[in-house]
Parts: sequence; C-alpha cells; structure tokens
Amino acid sequence: MFKDWQYHAARGLGKLLCCLPYPAVISLGRTLGPVIGKRLKKQYERGIFHIMRGMECDRGAAEQIMHGLFQNLGQSLMEILYTPKLNKDNISQYVTLEHPERLDAALKENKGVIVLTGHIGNWEWMGASLALYGYPTTTIVKKQPNDQVTRLLNENREMMGLEVFARGGNEMIIAARALKRKKILGFLADQDGGFYGVPQPFLGKMSSTPRGPAQFARKFRSPILPIFAIHDEHHRHRVVIGEVMYYEDTGNKDEDIARLTRKMAVLTEQFIKDHPTEWLWFQHRWSTAPEEIIALHQGAEADGSDDNTTQAE
Repeated sequence: MFKDWQYHAARGLGKLLCCLPYPAVISLGRTLGPVIGKRLKKQYERGIFHIMRGMECDRGAAEQIMHGLFQNLGQSLMEILYTPKLNKDNISQYVTLEHPERLDAALKENKGVIVLTGHIGNWEWMGASLALYGYPTTTIVKKQPNDQVTRLLNENREMMGLEVFARGGNEMIIAARALKRKKILGFLADQDGGFYGVPQPFLGKMSSTPRGPAQFARKFRSPILPIFAIHDEHHRHRVVIGEVMYYEDTGNKDEDIARLTRKMAVLTEQFIKDHPTEWLWFQHRWSTAPEEIIALHQGAEADGSDDNTTQAE
C-alpha cells in the first residue's frame, strides 16, 4: 500500500524546482532522464525492440531515439513537478499553440470537441495549456498503479482548470455529457484497445486500437481534432492542432466506427514516425492479439448481441 509520504516528497521536490529558473529545470530533466532510462532495463529493451520494428531501423538508430525519448521524459517529469508555476498569464512563455483557429472553429459548431491525442511529448502540459488558454477542457484519465501519483496528477490537472474523469463506469457517462455541454473531451487513444478494439497494423505489427473517440463522434456528431505536444529546438513546447475530422455515417455503424478509428490511428502513427523521440515506445501497445478480437466479434454477431458502445443520457 502506497503511503502519503510519497506524495508529500514529490510536492516538496516540486517546491524546490519552482524556485529554479525554467531553463535549469529543463537541463536537470534532460540530464537525469537518460540516466534513469538506462536503469529501466526491461522498458529500455522493450522500447528498442519496438523502435527497430516500427521505424525499420538498426539498433544504433533505435538507441539514439531512446536517448532522445528519455531526455524528453526526464524534462516532462521535472515539468510535472513544476506545474504550479503555470498560470493563464504566463502560459504563453512555456507552451505555444499552433493553429488555435482550428480549435476555435470546431468549438463554434456547438457539439463539443473530441481531442485525439496520445502519450506524445508532455501530454500533461498539453491539457493544462488548453485549459489555461481559456478552452473548456475535460479529460478521461487512467488510474496510475501508485495512488499518490494519481493524486498528484489529478491535483495538477484541476489546479490548471481541467475537468477530470476517471476511465470506466459512470465516469464515462459523465464524460459523454461533457460533449453535450459543448466542452473539449480529450482521449489518450494510442494505447491497446483490448478485445473490443479495432484490429489493424500499427508501427509494424497488428494491434488493437481503441474505438472510444469514434464512438463518441458517432453518438454526438462532435468534430474530432488531432492535438499533440512536441518540443522545439530549444526544448520548449509546441501544441500542434491538426485538421478537423468527422464521423461519416454510411448506415453501417460497425464499419463506420472501424473506418474512422483506423483513420485516426494512421494519423497518429505518422505523427509518431515524424517525431519518434516524443512517443512512449515501451508501452504495451500490442497486448491484444487481433485474431482474438475477430473471434470475439464473430461470436457476438452469431449471438445477435450489440457492441459495447458507451451509453449516455
């Protein structure tokens, strides 16, 4: 069982970091990140394997990408502790929004906005920056194995003005209602989609992709915007807002959801290939065997049962 001291220790370290100039925080994180990465041997080797397959490169090139990844992760870790320094008056000094007019236009449709994003760059600061720039932002989050990490992250999110919903159960219904309130709903959709995901190739191997964003887009006709955070050449943050996407209704719900899901995954895959040091390569993205998904769907069709689309009032 995790103890409160971990939370208070992290907050104490954060207070010390907040006394430093931001460039020093960046330097500290980018120095410590690769050192920590070398100690995480299982994750490091898993990441190398995935990079070599996904980027079709040799081990030397993969190790360079992993080094850059852990530099970025180290910086992000320090920045998460540094988050209390952010506010609506200084956010532009830390994070730049690219093409905010696309988000403004999507919000004017008055159907809420679904944000397609992933574990790319400092995704925590991406959500925080949208909220601090004045956008009505909500997010669906996964509970961390360590409760004290969950506590710290959620406090940071709420401090920045994000509305936080936990994944699963009634919280998903509440999150769906956020779209009815014309808010932004963010999805980290680069994870394994489980047995109810859409099977498709992703970075060199068949995978299961989550259907959540497409399901919500179908139900509420909300526009989808791909939004990802990356670092510039000075290690400052850019939040890249992509072109709007929509659910296309041909009358075949399952095929329409699958087609949009695959389209979003292809876009995410290309962004990762363009910015390989920004993505969390050692995550368990390929845990579900696609043949098991297909067998499950065939069984459901034989039984005449519907899919597990989230229901919301």
